[in-house]
Amino acid sequence: MSELVPGGNLPLPEGAVTVRVPGPFDVSALVTDGGGKVRGDADFVFYNQPSAPGARLSGDALTVDPRRLRAGADRITVVVSPADAGTPLARLPAPVLQVTGAGGRPLARFAPPQPGQETVLLLAEIYRRGDGWKLRALGQGYADGLAGLARDFGVDVLDDLPPAPSVPPTASGARSVPAPAFRAAPASATAHPAPALRPPAPSPDAAAFLALVNSARSKAGSAPVALDPRLTEAARAHASAMASAGRLGVEGADGVSVFQRLTATGHTYITVGEHLVSGPRNPSELVEYCLRTEQPRRILHDPAFSHVGLAHADGRSGDTYWTALWTRPFTPEALTRTADEVVALTNRERARAGLPPLAVDPLLARAAQAYSTDMAVRAFYSHTSPEGTQPWDRAAAAGSTRRSIGENIACGQRSAAEVVEGWMNSPGHRANILKPDFTHIGIGFAGGGPSGTYWTQLFGA
Repeated sequence: MSELVPGGNLPLPEGAVTVRVPGPFDVSALVTDGGGKVRGDADFVFYNQPSAPGARLSGDALTVDPRRLRAGADRITVVVSPADAGTPLARLPAPVLQVTGAGGRPLARFAPPQPGQETVLLLAEIYRRGDGWKLRALGQGYADGLAGLARDFGVDVLDDLPPAPSVPPTASGARSVPAPAFRAAPASATAHPAPALRPPAPSPDAAAFLALVNSARSKAGSAPVALDPRLTEAARAHASAMASAGRLGVEGADGVSVFQRLTATGHTYITVGEHLVSGPRNPSELVEYCLRTEQPRRILHDPAFSHVGLAHADGRSGDTYWTALWTRPFTPEALTRTADEVVALTNRERARAGLPPLAVDPLLARAAQAYSTDMAVRAFYSHTSPEGTQPWDRAAAAGSTRRSIGENIACGQRSAAEVVEGWMNSPGHRANILKPDFTHIGIGFAGGGPSGTYWTQLFGA
């Protein structure tokens, strides 16, 4: 697999390739010809218009088959923007582009420099070169967002439309503002706003489950949760995988974990929980089981969760396999609160040992966040990256000049309190937290991967 730098390029094999950008981002694409401009609104692929000839968007993955592009098309530009519109990319984990070929074979990876105040980033382009096609890494950002995009690609943003009514909170997964409408310049080209996608109506089972769990949460003093169609999609895929294999498990027989199925839908989270159960015949029996069993009851009552998805599938033996997924969606503010909580709990342990508190170092935090994201995205767990880099290498790459570096990592813990407690119960990790020489700290967190959550503490002196 090739590691690309800005401006680097790679010949592509024949056939379709898939580019993926995991995380709290929207992926889109622009199809252009020799003039570098879109020909019409059909040349813009995004969440409300997920397909065009030769290009299809599914969650965070865009599949491009150059052989099937419209006549005259010779370039597809891959664009990433925050899923939470208006959030600067600097407040999010750095976007990482993964490129795969037939059968999921890794072809390339591109990690651009951390963006600043840009709200739109051109990550890469797939372009024709002679009789073949190549991929070029870009990393070009626009601080003026879609207006900058319009200037370069001939896309007009129709901002004179009346505001649409807000989506009720229970319609989780739908956007609370209408998706932007686009048209191609010049103005003589006729275009219409892309229709807003309406979330599918919940199944009777999901609706019954929601009513039962929200009643139980109310009695426990927790706020109600809302159904999210992406959670339901991931739950359906995992329930089917368990039913096909005839066994319960976080990982299916296909080697894919329930958390990877969730992030494949484009949903990102700050915390996650799951119920994987076989036997109950209906939602009422499932909720009854969860309420009488300690760990499932704790998840059902947990005030940290705000969204849920439910699905079931029947196995060959006649057993019914259920998957319920619980999350609180990712926001930059939630990530900041989580990191701050890890720092506070770490400093509390140092105070108990008579040690001074650690100060947050933005450069260590940048390196820690990038590493947690990398572990989640590439599904590995080690102090040594697949390329062989060590914690001090990553700190230096982020710009840190601290003379001494230490690192704690963890995966699978669902809260700041749980991860710090785990580190303190491990002699090696505890020694890093309580090392008198350390003066600074940076925290990283990412959801996804086989374990669901990945944590990094990076210490410096």
